[in-house]
Amino acid sequence: MPDLNDSLLSRITFDRQICAGKPIIRGMRISVAMILELLAKGVSMPEILEDYPDLEIADIYAALFYAYRLVDSEEIVERSMAS
Repeated sequence: MPDLNDSLLSRITFDRQICAGKPIIRGMRISVAMILELLAKGVSMPEILEDYPDLEIADIYAALFYAYRLVDSEEIVERSMAS
């Protein structure tokens, strides 16, 4: 039985013909990056869903989970500290 995380990640697809192969939502021309940018700019989930009626709330959570997985597996390298 697949878990919720697998179900979320299955919403993220890749197609060289759409957004130059960057991660997109369910084969649509809606990129993960665009969803993350909207959220970072303070756009609410209900506003995103209103502006993009083909999106589902699970698509937004999938974008967030995808970003989490990338950051979680990021290799830590020494960085200089801001003075």
